[in-house]
Parts: sequence; C-alpha cells; structure tokens
Amino acid sequence: MEKLSSSGFLSGPILPALTRFSLPILLALILQALYGAVDLWAVGTFCGAADVSAVSTGSQTMLIVTGLVTGLSMGTTVLLGQKIGQNDGHGAARVITTSLWIFLVLAVLLSIITILTAETIASVMNAPPEAFEKTVHYIQICGAGSIFIVGYNLISAIFRGMGNSKAPLLFVVVACVTNIIGDIALIKLFHMGTEGVAIATIAAQAVSVFLSAVVIKKKGLPFPFSKSSIAPDKKTALSVIRLGSPIALQDMCNEISYLILLGFVNALGVTISAGVGIAEKLVMFMLLIPMSYMQAISAFVAQNSGAGQNERAVRTMWTGLRTAIILGGSISAFAFFQGDLLSTAFIDDAPVIAASAEFLKATSIECFVLSIAYCFTGYFNGLGKTTFVMAQGLCAIFLVKIPYAWFASSRPEPVLFNIGFSTVLAALFTLAACVAYYILRSRKGQRI
Repeated sequence: MEKLSSSGFLSGPILPALTRFSLPILLALILQALYGAVDLWAVGTFCGAADVSAVSTGSQTMLIVTGLVTGLSMGTTVLLGQKIGQNDGHGAARVITTSLWIFLVLAVLLSIITILTAETIASVMNAPPEAFEKTVHYIQICGAGSIFIVGYNLISAIFRGMGNSKAPLLFVVVACVTNIIGDIALIKLFHMGTEGVAIATIAAQAVSVFLSAVVIKKKGLPFPFSKSSIAPDKKTALSVIRLGSPIALQDMCNEISYLILLGFVNALGVTISAGVGIAEKLVMFMLLIPMSYMQAISAFVAQNSGAGQNERAVRTMWTGLRTAIILGGSISAFAFFQGDLLSTAFIDDAPVIAASAEFLKATSIECFVLSIAYCFTGYFNGLGKTTFVMAQGLCAIFLVKIPYAWFASSRPEPVLFNIGFSTVLAALFTLAACVAYYILRSRKGQRI
C-alpha cells in the first residue's frame, strides 16, 4: 500500500523538514495575530480609547472560544497523524468525518452561549462604563459568527495532521486581506467603530472557510471515503474528545485567566486597560514562533509515534527546542527594552504607551520561558499525553497566575510590572513541570 505520509516526517533530516513545516504555520499564526493587531490599529487610529478598550476586552473574550476550538481540534490533528503514521487510510477518513460532526454541534452551542451571555461577560470583565456597550456588541457579533471560527480552525487542524501546513497559510492570507479591507471600509468610511471591527473579523473568517471548501472539493483528500467512514463513529469521536478536550480546557482556562487579569487592570481605569490590551496583542506576536514549533512538533511526534519511530520523535523535540530558545530569546529581549517603540504601532496616546511598555517588561520574560516550555508540551501532545499538559496548565493558572495577579493588583498603589509578573511565574511553573515529567518518563523507559 502506498504510504500516506509524504512530507518527510518519518525519514530524513529533522531540522529541514521541521522548518519547512513550521514556517507556513508561523506565517499563518502571524497573519491570524494581525486580525487583532489591525483591529486595534484601526480603532486606535480612527476612534478612541473606549473603542480600543472594547475591542481588546471583547477580542480577549473571543479568544476563549478560539482556545476551545483550537485545543479540541488538536485531538483531530494528533489522531489523524497517528492514523497516517500507521498507514490507515480508512481510519484517517473516519477521523475527519467524525470531527466535522463534533465541531458542527460545537459551533451551534458556542453561538448561542456567547450571544446570550455577552452582557454578563462584560460585567464580569469590569469593562469601563464608557466601553461597556461597545464590548457587548463586539462579543455578540463575533459569537454569531462562531461557525466560521470553528470551521477555519478544524480545517487547518486536518491539513496539519496530514502534514500540509501550506494550505492553512493560503486560507489565512485571504482572510487577513479581507479583514484589513473590512476594517478600513467599515470604520473609516462608514464610522461603525467597534461593531465594524467585529463584522470585518467574521466576514474574513467566512471567506477563509469558503475558500478552504473550494480547495478541498477541487483537490480532494488522499483517503478512501465510504458510507461507513462518512457516518460519525462513536469510538473515533471519543478518541478525538479524549485527546483534544484536555488541551481545549487548558487553552480556555488560559484565556479565562487573561480575562480575569484584564478584569483586574480594567478596574484601574481605561488608560491602563487600553495599555494592557495593546501589550497582550504584542505578546501574541512574540509567542508565534514557539507556538508554531509546538504545533509542528505535535504533528511530527504524532506521525512518528504512530509509525513506532520513538527515538526520532524524541530528536524532533530537542531539535525544535534549540531553535526556539535562540529565536524566542531574541524576540523577548527586544520587547523588554523596546516595549514603548512597539506600542506606538497601535496608538499615539503617551499614557497608554507607557502602560503597555511597563506591562511588556514582565510578559517578555514570560515569552522566553514559554519558548522552551512549548517544545515540551508539543512533544507530549503528539504522544497523546494531553491530560498531563492540561493538569500542569491548570495548576499554573489557578495556583500561580491568578492568585499572584490578584495580590499584585490589590496593592494600594499597584504596579503593572508586578501584575504582569504573574504570567512569568506561571510560565516557570509550566517549564518545571514539563522537565520533571520528561525526566520521570525517561527514567522509567517510557519515552513514548
């Protein structure tokens, strides 16, 4: 039988193959991050601090939805990669079709929940009074378009599981261009402000999903689809959920933790709220390289573990680790010393820029630590050890990040650097847990 994997995952030098696979992921992540960056730039340029605060708070809320979807879709990527490594075409087809059913139901539920709870979310987030209504409208509009957010992320996960990271890049390029045009048209020309940003974002995701459907229909998939594989399979569904739900829960809780942190700083005023919102958008860019390596390592390890190539899976992690340290360290150092310069790309309000730069001094350290930690978590995700990844992530969030952020923000004269340092402590906890788990498994002879 012809091998399903033809991407260099299972043979040849690791670094060139990992780089070729991760670069399109990185570019796609950059363009995805541009959604938020362009949105903030547009409202910061043509509107005011209230719109910046609303978009930063609302987009952070929608990142919970995205975190749930991307985390759960990792179950699809890992299971599909394992089936390909086993050269099981029928099983791979069943993974894809079953995932489509799962995520269709998820999309409907997310739309209903976000629309109905938008006001409650804005209240919990301590959205400033002048930005409250705008925040609610942003959440409701984006929530209504959840099906497109779900569709894009699932299709991207499927292609990554097959070893194809170029197709998702194409989809997001088109989406990003659409979003930029939509932002300028709806905000500058039609003066729609926050609501225009939300509409442009959903329209861009819709165009991306439509394009991906056209590509799939035209080129097809390298699997034999039969009546039995098209119908949802209970066992496959449980496997996707078992692998993906721990990651989804961790990603959701991580985004919730940022919402809670943002709620702490929102209580300090609209200027600080806007500054932290900008800083968090910059952090998204800074984490793109380690995130791309994490996703690439997961796909590599999944296929190699499925093929029984245990040592190659281990080498993949260490190869990614060396590269991520160098690149992640360089980016983090620049952000630490030039946070004010980076912040001026979004707004020319001096107090907001100062708040953003101060918060960045802490979160830039977080980004360097996570550059290392993400390689370990990518490795464990690829092995299917997603429960451990979830457990350490939840401990980092609820035992370290949130308690320290609350403590720092509740001081008589709170310092933004100290509040942001909560993310550093959480990242250090994650790294320590991953290293300890890897050493423990290695000593027990359980590398795979």
